Amino acid sequence: MKELMTATATPLASIFGSGFLVIVPILSGLVGPYSVFAMAAVCALAYAVGSVVRFNIAHFEPLLEAGNAPLLARRSEQVADVALVLAYVISVSLYINILSAFLLHGIGLDSPLHEHVVTVSVISLIALVGATRGLDMLQKLEGYALRITLVIIVAVLIGFGGYDLDAAEAGALQWPSLPDATPWLILTTLGGTLIVTQGFETSRYLGQEFDRQTRIRSSRLSQIVSTGVYLLFVALATPLMYFLGDTVDDSALIVLAGKAAVWLPAPLIAAAVLSQFSAAVADTIAGAGNMIEVSEQRIDRRLAYLVICGFAIVLAFHETLTLVALASRAFAFYYLLQCMVAIGITRNTFERAAIGLVAVVLAFITVFAVPVG
Repeated sequence: MKELMTATATPLASIFGSGFLVIVPILSGLVGPYSVFAMAAVCALAYAVGSVVRFNIAHFEPLLEAGNAPLLARRSEQVADVALVLAYVISVSLYINILSAFLLHGIGLDSPLHEHVVTVSVISLIALVGATRGLDMLQKLEGYALRITLVIIVAVLIGFGGYDLDAAEAGALQWPSLPDATPWLILTTLGGTLIVTQGFETSRYLGQEFDRQTRIRSSRLSQIVSTGVYLLFVALATPLMYFLGDTVDDSALIVLAGKAAVWLPAPLIAAAVLSQFSAAVADTIAGAGNMIEVSEQRIDRRLAYLVICGFAIVLAFHETLTLVALASRAFAFYYLLQCMVAIGITRNTFERAAIGLVAVVLAFITVFAVPVG
């Protein structure tokens, strides 16, 4: 059990690092009172994708190790490794953008210029430390970040739940209005939120630390826990979405936290800064590892850090919500390639059809996903 909990920490930290800070304002601006149903749909898709990833852990890895993997599966995996590097670059930029937005909102200095300055500075710091001393020392933050993030999530749930109960007892519960959005806009924008559930696939890359069955179970457990937390979180936040009106702001969760409890914004901001910095460091390390593997060791780790952070800085000048959609498209493409790997090794007609259906949805997200607003 202890080994399973340890193995689950990495994918769970990655999932929560991706989304709990921004998903509420996105859903509020898209589907309003129906946010929990939209969140359920995104989580259901993520679980289907997770099942494909776990299928590959169980069936593709042994074939790859034995040198018996079919050509389609091997080629798809090679392209997936390249796609994953790109996805990590976008996610590093996204995480630090969120960090900047929450930090600057907390001290009353939020503006596009200030956010760009802080974002570029923090990514440059990660690059400098990585190129000169390595990032192992910063990677130790991951465990602390997950614990603190979970504590803050519980605090936010209690705060939101308390507000909802008080408002219901006083007969003052107000629901957000339904935004004027076409079915096409809802589908393409929901597709652009896939990143908030991303992280379960990291179990696949923990092969040096855990056996195959432990990694499969950790991936599944991380998705079950995160789905439950996300659904409860969005459900409790929905009555507070009324305060957001028609605006969609990447740091709007701070506003809702303040409405729920006066003490809640400060720890929320602290958790946001720590969790996003830790997630960015983790993805920089993971992206560098993939880049080294793709280059067949021609790029050393420190140069890989510089390349990843350099491209992340270029992307940092996009708005946070645009980066959410870009990251979703990048990871959707990676997951699509994982579906191709699975299709390449299964001989079961039903499995091929089911995986093919997931692949079609991921292809749609890769091509058509857009940011909210």
